Amino acid sequence: MTSKKTDKQLYIDIEAVATLAMAQEGLLAPVKTLMTEKEHKETDRTKMFNGSPFPFSFILAPKGKRNEQVLKNAQKGEVIEFICEGRKIGEITVNEVFRIDPFKRVELIYGTSNKTHPGVSSTLKRLGNYGICGEYHVELPEIKDHVQKIQTAKEHLHAETVTGIVLAARPFHRAHERLIRLTMDRTDLLVIFLTKPYMDDPTMDYSIREKTLEYFINNFLASHKVIVVPLENTYIFSGISELILNGIVLKNYGCDKFIVGRNHAGLGLYYEDEHVNTIFDNFKIQGLETETVSEFVYCDMCKTIVTMNTCPHGQHHHVSYKSESILELLNNGILPPAVLMRTEVSAMILEHKFPDRFKNISKLFYDLVPTTGVVEEYTQKDVYISLMKLYQTSSLT
Repeated sequence: MTSKKTDKQLYIDIEAVATLAMAQEGLLAPVKTLMTEKEHKETDRTKMFNGSPFPFSFILAPKGKRNEQVLKNAQKGEVIEFICEGRKIGEITVNEVFRIDPFKRVELIYGTSNKTHPGVSSTLKRLGNYGICGEYHVELPEIKDHVQKIQTAKEHLHAETVTGIVLAARPFHRAHERLIRLTMDRTDLLVIFLTKPYMDDPTMDYSIREKTLEYFINNFLASHKVIVVPLENTYIFSGISELILNGIVLKNYGCDKFIVGRNHAGLGLYYEDEHVNTIFDNFKIQGLETETVSEFVYCDMCKTIVTMNTCPHGQHHHVSYKSESILELLNNGILPPAVLMRTEVSAMILEHKFPDRFKNISKLFYDLVPTTGVVEEYTQKDVYISLMKLYQTSSLT
C-alpha cells in the first residue's frame, strides 16, 4: 500500500496493526472496531460491551510527539494514514478523538500501574494520551488466511466439535504431548494456537517452537485432525484477562471448546460452595465451553505420565514439567532426559541454539557411536539423538 505525501499520518507498530486486524476480521467480536469515548468509559466500568463480557475497552492511543500533534488537530471525517515500519499499512476515517488516562488503562490490563511490572513498563512506552476511533482498514492478510484455514478444515472433516488449546511450547515437552492426545480423543478437530509475541524472545523464538510442534504433529499424530495457528499475542493478551480474551478469540475462530491447564496463572482458581470456580464463572463466553485439566507429572512409581488427581503416590515421587526449568537446561546446552522431552525435539532445539557447537561431528560419531562403517554425513541433531541412546544404555549402571 503506497502512501501519499501528507501530514495526516499516525505511526504505529506491528503489534498495534495485528490487534486492529484481529478486530477487523471479527476475532474480538462483539468488538469489531475502535470504541468511542462513551463506549471506552462504559466498557472499562462494566467489563461488558453490547451485552457480552469484555474485560476492558478497545482503543488506539499511539504514543509520540508527532502522533499526539496529529490527533490534537484531527477533524471529524478526515482520513489519516497508518504508517508501520516505513510504509502505509492502512487508514482511519476520524470519528472522534478523546483523552485517555494511560495509568488507568494499564491498571485495567495488568491489575497494577506499578512501573516495575514489565508489562506495565513496556505498554506505557507505547501508550499515548489521546485515543482515536472511526472506521478503519489495515492490511494483514495472514490473519484472514488463518480464519479460512480453520473453516476449510472444518468443512473437510465435517467437524461437529472444534477444540482449541493455547500453547507457548517454550519448550514443547511430554506433558504437552499428553494433553494434545487426550484432547484429540474427544474432538473432531483440534486447533493449537501457538502464541506469537511481537517482542524478540532470545531464549526460544517462534520459529523453533513452531518447528518442534509441527514435527510432533506430522510424525506422531493423525495430522489431518490438527491445525496450528499463530496467536498474535499482542499486549492486550499480556494481563490478568489473558484467558478471557483467548476464549473470545478462539470462539470467533470457530472453536466451541477451550481446554485450559488447571495450573494456568490466569485461571484464578477458588473454592466456593464446595465447588472449584475459575475466572470463566464470572466471564461466561456464550457458545464456548471451557474445561480445565489437571497438571501432568511423571511418577517414578507408576512409571508413566499421570495427573495429580489420579496418582496415589506423593509429590516426592513426581517429576514436574516446569517449562522454565526445562528451558534452563536447554539454555545451558544440556540435553534434557527423554522423560521430559522427546529426544528429537531436544536435538532440534539444541541444534538451533548452538549451531556451531561441535568442531568435528564425524570424529565424534566414529569415536562414541556404533556405526555401519559406511562413511556418512552427520548433523548436530544426529549427535544429540545418538548421545541420548548412550545415556539410556543401562548394562553398566
